[in-house]
Amino acid sequence: MIKVLNILLIEDDMIEIMKLNRAVSTLKLNHKIIEANNGEEALKVLEKKEDLPDIILLDLNMPKINGIEFLTILKNDDVLKYIPTIILTTSSNQRDLLECFKIGIAGYILKPLKYEDYVVKIEKLLNYWSISELKKG
Repeated sequence: MIKVLNILLIEDDMIEIMKLNRAVSTLKLNHKIIEANNGEEALKVLEKKEDLPDIILLDLNMPKINGIEFLTILKNDDVLKYIPTIILTTSSNQRDLLECFKIGIAGYILKPLKYEDYVVKIEKLLNYWSISELKKG
């Protein structure tokens, strides 16, 4: 059974936020998207530990706290470290990729330039996490 996901999107680019919302709408998915414009905002959202997201989609290149710094904070928290975190980025930097996997991400997805390719990747990503067994509490 496909479940509706609570997704925390951590992204500072408004166009990218609109693109994800549009893709989810185009795919007629009912997932709930919580938006945070940077790592600091995301940590405030995650303070309410009784209402945690099912997955986190994280951009790497952000102001204040970048994606790798955010990941490090997340993975050092005994509750938050279990939330699957998927990097959604334009960075194909091999060092970023290796560092993220070392910290403990669930996936690393490059944002394609063409919108149609982006929608296909988002559909596959969300379909997988909709059927995956997620740890609760």
